[in-house]
Amino acid sequence: MFAYSKIMQALAVGGGSVTVIQRFLASGTWTCPTGVTTVDYLVVAGGGGGGQRGGGGGGAGGFRTGTGLSVTAGTDYTITVGAGGAGAVGSSSGNNGTVGGNSTFNSVTSNGGGYGAGWLGQSTAGTAGGNGGSGGGGAAQFGASSVGAAGSGNTPSTSPAQGSNGGSGGSGSGGGGGGAGATGTSGSGTTGGNGGNGTASTLSGSSVTYAGGAGGGADTAGTGGTGGGANGIAGTATAPSGTANTGGGGGGSRNDSDGTGAIGGAGGSGIVILSYSVASQTVFTFKSSTTWVCPTGVTSVDYLVVAGGGGGGGDVGAGGGAGGFRTGTSLSVTAGTEYTITVGAGGSGGAGSGLGVNGSNSVFSSITSAGGGYGGTATAGGGSGGSGGSGGGAAHNAGTAGSGNTPSTTPSQGNNGGGYNGSGNASGGGGGAGAVGATVANSSSPNGGAGGTGTASSISGSSVTYAGGGGGGSRTTPQGAGGSGGGGAGGQTGSNGTAGTANTGGGGGGGTSSPNPNGGTGGSGIVIIKINQ
Repeated sequence: MFAYSKIMQALAVGGGSVTVIQRFLASGTWTCPTGVTTVDYLVVAGGGGGGQRGGGGGGAGGFRTGTGLSVTAGTDYTITVGAGGAGAVGSSSGNNGTVGGNSTFNSVTSNGGGYGAGWLGQSTAGTAGGNGGSGGGGAAQFGASSVGAAGSGNTPSTSPAQGSNGGSGGSGSGGGGGGAGATGTSGSGTTGGNGGNGTASTLSGSSVTYAGGAGGGADTAGTGGTGGGANGIAGTATAPSGTANTGGGGGGSRNDSDGTGAIGGAGGSGIVILSYSVASQTVFTFKSSTTWVCPTGVTSVDYLVVAGGGGGGGDVGAGGGAGGFRTGTSLSVTAGTEYTITVGAGGSGGAGSGLGVNGSNSVFSSITSAGGGYGGTATAGGGSGGSGGSGGGAAHNAGTAGSGNTPSTTPSQGNNGGGYNGSGNASGGGGGAGAVGATVANSSSPNGGAGGTGTASSISGSSVTYAGGGGGGSRTTPQGAGGSGGGGAGGQTGSNGTAGTANTGGGGGGGTSSPNPNGGTGGSGIVIIKINQ
C-alpha cells in the first residue's frame, strides 16, 4: 500500500527559509532534505479496539512529541503509522478487543493503545483492560467475583508519559479507555465509564487534539474522550470506531440475547507529523505518495516525475518497460493550493507462464507519467505504457513489442520494447526512457534482449539515471542485461528475472523456463520537486 502524507509549508519571517510541516497518514519514507539537522515531531500510535458484552473502551494510542530531534541530511527514514486495533467480535462468552499498532519515527516509538476488555463469563475475576500507550477499560462484572481492572497506560514507560490508565469495569458496565491527557473513568452500575481526554498539538499549524480514550459499553454507554475517542454503545450493535489518524480508542459494546451481535469498535489509526526549516530552492524527494500545500512565496517548481516500471514476463519472458519519465522547469503552482503527489508502484512479475503487470502512474499537479508496460511471454506480446513492455517470444511465437510513450506526451516519456525475430529460446528487452529495448536476433540460441537505457537527471543535485528497461529472459544463453537506470536483468537457465531498482522506475527482468521461474517486479517510481522563489 502507498504511504499517504500531507505537506504544508510557509515562508518564514526573514532569511528566505521555508518551514515544512509534513503529516504522514500512513506508513512511508521521509528523505531528509539537504541542510536539515533537527526536526520537531509528533508521533501518535493506533488506538486500541473496544471490548464486547459490557466491554471496556479501547485505550488511546501513545502520544509523544518533542523538538530538536537530530536527523541526518540525505538519509531515508522509515515512517510507521500504527493501525487501529480491531474491535472484539461477537461471542456469547464475550471477547477482548485488539491492541493498536505502534507508530515510529527515527528513535521515537509510541505504543499502540491497550484493548478494551470483554466479559468472558462467570469467571473468578473480571477481565482486565489491555496495557499500552494508554490503557484499555476493564470489563463488566456480570456475576464474576470482581470487576475487570483498568489497563495500564504509558507501557512501556517513557518520559514524559505517552498516555494514561484506563478505568475499571462496573457491576454491569465497561470502563473507559485512557487518553493521552486523562485517565478513563470507571464504570458504575449500568453506566459505562468515559474515555480519557486526549492532548492538543499545534505542530500541524493549528491546534488539533489527538489520542482520546473510548467510552465503555453499558445500558447507559460512556462517552469518548476528546481527540478521536469513540463512544461506547448499548444494545445490539457495533460500537463506533475511533477517528482515523487521531489514535482514538474504539468504543466498548454492551450486549444482546447471546452476545453475538454486539461488536466492539475499532481503534483509530495513528499519525506522524514532522516540522523543519529549509533554505529556499531546497529539493524535496518523495518516495511515497503524499499531498503538498504550496507555500507562500513559491510560484513555480522544477520537477521530475517517474512512474513505476512494468513487471517482466514469466516463461522465457520479456523485460518489463520502464516507468514514464517526465521532467521540466518552472511549472506554475499556486500558493496555498494542495497538490496530490502519487508515487507509482512497480508492476508484479509474471508467475510461471503468466504475463507481467503494468507499473502504476506517478502524478504531480498536471504532470502524469504512465506506468511501464508489462513484459510478454511465450504466448503473448508486451504491454504498452510509459515505456512499452517488450514483446514476448518463445516456442516460435512471435511476440509483439509494447509501445512506449502511451499515452503520448511531448517530449516523449519513453520508448518501445524490443521485438522478436523467430527463435524460441529468448525474449526482447523492455523499453527505457532513453532507448528502445533490444530485439532478439533470429538464431537457434540467441541472447535475451537488453533493456533500453534510462535517462539522467540532475534535479537532486547530482546526476542520477532513471527509467531503464528490464532485460529479456533466455533459456540457455546469456540473459538480457537491465538498462541503466534501474532495469532488472533477465533470468537465465531456470532463474527468475531480477526486480527493477526501487524508486527508479526500472522495468523487471523476464523469467525463463525449467520450471517456469517468475519475471522480476518493476521498480517503484519517484517524484522530486525543487521549489523556486
